Amino acid sequence: MVTRMPDSSPYPPSVQTLIEQFTRLPGIGKRSAERMAYHVLTATRDEAMDLAFAIRDIKKNIRACTRCYNVAEDELCAVCLDDKRDHGLICVVELPRDIIAIEKAASYTGVYHVLQGRLSPMDGVGPEQLRIAELQARVQAEEPKVSELILAMNPTTDGDATASYLADTFGQEGLRITRLARGLASGTDIESTTPSSLQFALAGRQETS
Repeated sequence: MVTRMPDSSPYPPSVQTLIEQFTRLPGIGKRSAERMAYHVLTATRDEAMDLAFAIRDIKKNIRACTRCYNVAEDELCAVCLDDKRDHGLICVVELPRDIIAIEKAASYTGVYHVLQGRLSPMDGVGPEQLRIAELQARVQAEEPKVSELILAMNPTTDGDATASYLADTFGQEGLRITRLARGLASGTDIESTTPSSLQFALAGRQETS
């Protein structure tokens, strides 16, 4: 009888490696990772390679939009290229995934600016690590002239601090500075908010003090 060492894996090395990689994904625990790995294992070769190629292509082709820092396959993202959008209205978000949530609400017609994070002194993230200087350059050079910034930070301590910093920074520019209405529950991420809630939050946005 073969006795397995307590710390050894019951899976072949290739399967164990795939499981470990899946567990690195947000919200994926070990059991979910095991199910995903076995789905790949039992899929046809073509299906498995389609997944592998999709992952390869997203790392190969996706870049940051040179204007707003949303995800894009070309120099500019689809929103920045859309002449029907109001380019004088900029919604400032923390991450590209926040744009997807707001777009699902189907009520916003302006453009975006992605900070690529939020102020977090505990993590060593200051204004220099965010795309704030690039936003200042847009405000000064954008045509048509920017008339309003909507600060769509997540309602967290760091999100509130980021919004306050931006309000102070851009309050001298003569812009209308607003924040999403407080219909969003404290501590809730924008990406997990329902489209209807985001519609009300956008429509009821308030002037920053």
